[in-house]
Amino acid sequence: MRIKILAAGAMASALLLSGCYTPQQQNAANGAVLGGATGALIGGLASGRPGGALVGGALGAATGAIVGSAATPRPAPVVYGAPPPPVVYAPPPPPACARFGYDAYGNQICLRYYGY
Repeated sequence: MRIKILAAGAMASALLLSGCYTPQQQNAANGAVLGGATGALIGGLASGRPGGALVGGALGAATGAIVGSAATPRPAPVVYGAPPPPVVYAPPPPPACARFGYDAYGNQICLRYYGY
């Protein structure tokens, strides 16, 4: 029963950790794995003890994560084109005059329009 619970927990955590990552997070994770493995190897060989391998692995993982995250190239900038030209509508045609008249100064004016 205990093995099944541990296996289910391991599978659930693997499923959660395999979600959507950014390239920066992927590079940091890859750097941490490579740095941890290299640090553990060097620490174990240099000290000859398991404690040296643990310290080397921890320091290598931290350094690898930092370097991997910092080495991620920046995404390309998004360049938008020019905005579309504004929509300009033609003015409506002048209304047709049904009846003309004259004002006080003798100018011809429209007294009544068609349809009004």
